[in-house]
Amino acid sequence: MLKNYIRKHPKRFILFGLVSIWYYFSLPTPLFKDPTATVIETRAGELLGAKIAKDGQWRFPETDSVPKKFEQCIIAFEDQQFYRHFGFNPVAMGEAILQNIKAGKVVRGGSTITQQVIRLARKGEKRTYFEKLKELILATRLEFGASKENILKLYASHAPFGGNVVGVDMASWRYFGLPAYQLSWAESATLAVLPNAPSLIYPGKNQNSLLQKRNRLLQTLLQEHTIDSLTYELSIEEKLPRKPYFLPQTAPHLLERITKEKEGKRVQTTIDLTLQKQVNKVVHKHYEILKQNEVHNMAVLVLDVTTREVLSYVGNTPTDKAHQKDVDIIQAARSTGSVLKPLLYAAMMDKGELLPEQLVVDVPTVISGYSPMNYDEGYSGVAPANRALARSLNIPAVRLLQQYGLQRFRDEISAFKIRDLKYSADHYGLSLIVGGAEGNLWDLCKTYAGFAGTLNHYQDTSSEYFTQEFTDPVVLANQKVSFGEKTEQKPVYGAGSIWLTFEAMKEVNRPEGDEAWEFYDSSKEIAWKTGTSFGNRDAWAIGASKEYVVGVWIGNADGEGRPELTGVNSAAPVLFDVFNLVPNSKWFPMPYDDLAQVKVCEKSGYIASANCPVKQSYIPLAGSRTKPCSLHQLIHLDPTRQYRVNSSCEDVANIIHESWFVLPPLQEYFFKTNNADYQTLPAYRSDCIKESQERMDFIFPKANSSVYLPKGFDGKTNEVILKIAHTDPETRVFWYIDDEFVGTTKQFHEMPVSPKIGIHNITVLDEKGNELKRKIEIKE
Repeated sequence: MLKNYIRKHPKRFILFGLVSIWYYFSLPTPLFKDPTATVIETRAGELLGAKIAKDGQWRFPETDSVPKKFEQCIIAFEDQQFYRHFGFNPVAMGEAILQNIKAGKVVRGGSTITQQVIRLARKGEKRTYFEKLKELILATRLEFGASKENILKLYASHAPFGGNVVGVDMASWRYFGLPAYQLSWAESATLAVLPNAPSLIYPGKNQNSLLQKRNRLLQTLLQEHTIDSLTYELSIEEKLPRKPYFLPQTAPHLLERITKEKEGKRVQTTIDLTLQKQVNKVVHKHYEILKQNEVHNMAVLVLDVTTREVLSYVGNTPTDKAHQKDVDIIQAARSTGSVLKPLLYAAMMDKGELLPEQLVVDVPTVISGYSPMNYDEGYSGVAPANRALARSLNIPAVRLLQQYGLQRFRDEISAFKIRDLKYSADHYGLSLIVGGAEGNLWDLCKTYAGFAGTLNHYQDTSSEYFTQEFTDPVVLANQKVSFGEKTEQKPVYGAGSIWLTFEAMKEVNRPEGDEAWEFYDSSKEIAWKTGTSFGNRDAWAIGASKEYVVGVWIGNADGEGRPELTGVNSAAPVLFDVFNLVPNSKWFPMPYDDLAQVKVCEKSGYIASANCPVKQSYIPLAGSRTKPCSLHQLIHLDPTRQYRVNSSCEDVANIIHESWFVLPPLQEYFFKTNNADYQTLPAYRSDCIKESQERMDFIFPKANSSVYLPKGFDGKTNEVILKIAHTDPETRVFWYIDDEFVGTTKQFHEMPVSPKIGIHNITVLDEKGNELKRKIEIKE
């Protein structure tokens, strides 16, 4: 039958085919091509912020679902036969045509919601009967290809709601400050009537017209038994919105970051909304204090160690454009201060080149013209390595870096992928460890999270590691971190050295004074490190618990330094305020399989020697190879224990043999000033033949140093004070400059001199024949 018809009427069949093809392809794909706002939400769909679309419209990406109340309101108001027609309603169209003819103008439209979707997609077209016919045809085509649910989504997403507000999602935030699914019946009805005349009726004006339309719709809902009488009575009492609300901007810098990659998309993030709001309050509170010192910028990042998800992202303070409020400091390259020191300590312990309580040297130091200084410009002589790290001493860190090898350390830390640490070892020099390099808060927090994750995984996997422990954190909810494969090979440093480094970082005593620790909650076990860059330009505090990493940076985005801006005074209080917002974590379990229990010297922290008082200590496995303590000497005392003696003056049977802790002269000089219980070697009894034990060393000048002649307020050149330390202060010391005698000192070995400009050789002789030499360059 069909074949016969085609033979008889081929042209009709071809025409029908062409029309069918046109009909099938008549709708563009996608139907709407308007740019949309970038929207970021939590995993639960809570709005964090949005950035306006490129065309200046507040148009959210198409909604995932239409709120039930709004759906019932819009159908009752616009298209009561929506679920029963196939794109158009002939009865409604006929009634509209008759009314318009009688009125002599368009007073009523008969368009269905489907037709209105087509009209919105074909914006700009004149509202003529011919255009209505086109809309009708395209509406039927839309009904063929989309479900009623999806058609409603298109309408709810693209309907105009007055001004530059498009879509119900944006309208609900703009007019009521709520997500659409939380709107009441009255609020939903208000939005349902707005698209009918968005240019005439919108909140703030024409309130009577808007109120009448809303209440008529509520009356319709009551008559259709969609709402009950009580709901109706309560709804009509609700007031209309008076002024627009501002959109939430809970994480504006994260929004900008995501916009660069996913502009115009609706993106769910890993952000914890409650925590983000609380951290914002903490930042605002501290900003109000800091700006009094003309410090205007701050950044805070909170990571979940287990998942490496970003829980809070505060890229800057609520300052103004003059102080670069739009700069995302989390991504900015800044001087690292001291926050790389834990990496060096972990590295040296991992290689067996440092023990956790081993004494490290803290004396005036010059290395190839570089003279590091501690923050307080003082010296300890020696300090246990863990205390040196806790106190953030610069000189021990620089000396240890030289000992470990600058190039070696630079190569190792490439594994952490700190993007702004991109130059060669020679470029940074030894200042690398005290702020000579740059890093950003994102990468540094990632590194600390990698350390914490290493310890967690080592425990969870029965002493195994993962190949990609130092992976980037994630901020998108649909991303999952991959830690790679399990391996017995440590990724960078072993669990034992990391655990011991974290143990040192738990210490809260800092040299800046106890008054800074009123905010510290000692019940929280946190491994944390502060840092301050040269010139007080950057203040850092980064802390890690078993479950969280918190990083804080404070300073000025333009690099201006400010007095009193330090990691311990400025950033640490913020760090602990933020840690107070997250649940307490248990401390990392000890990684026994990567540690060895050995006897170490109580005072020096080295592997115990025969002359040491000892204690048990856990050290990294490789640490067993370190040299035993050489700082304890076996000395011989008389029966009173006041003097040293030997067989020349005392019967051997009466000599008492005792182990004595002895530091080299320069170390001893500074150590004594900070440790009143340090006992210098007793003097030889006067009737004994003394063994050559007197020792001395320069305090000033430092080795191979240049000295500028100081000038007083009167403009005259002052003298340079040469200074040595001697184990026997009562010994006379003779001073020479270029073989020319300049004076003698006793007890206080300080010699004021006025050398000429140029290079000079200083020679010091004591009365026992001990000699010191040092070269110095005098500059003006």
